[in-house]
Amino acid sequence: MKTRIAIVAALAIGFAVASSALAQTHTAPKSDVPADLAKEARVSLEDARKTALAAVPRGKVQSEELEREKGLLIYSFDIKVDRKSGIEEVGVDAMTGKIVEKKHESAKSERAEKRADKKKA
Repeated sequence: MKTRIAIVAALAIGFAVASSALAQTHTAPKSDVPADLAKEARVSLEDARKTALAAVPRGKVQSEELEREKGLLIYSFDIKVDRKSGIEEVGVDAMTGKIVEKKHESAKSERAEKRADKKKA
């Protein structure tokens, strides 16, 4: 009986340590989804994220935003794929849920885009 308790306790401790390590390595994406725009969207952020991730196998969302672009309400996702430079940018129409843009951005072009965004703000 004592051996079983010791085994269960050891497994519980091991699980807790593993869960903690996993939680530390997974960071939440940077998110910019204004409430006023989110009210207009017919597609939820979660559904749009699933659509974007389906288009980029093995990808992880680094940032997500909801914005008006070219007259459309678009969820834009920056998705990083391990061992691949740059990011995949995927745009999902917030009204239809369809992908309206998918392009690869090199690390250099991504930095330039961030600088341009800072100048706008």
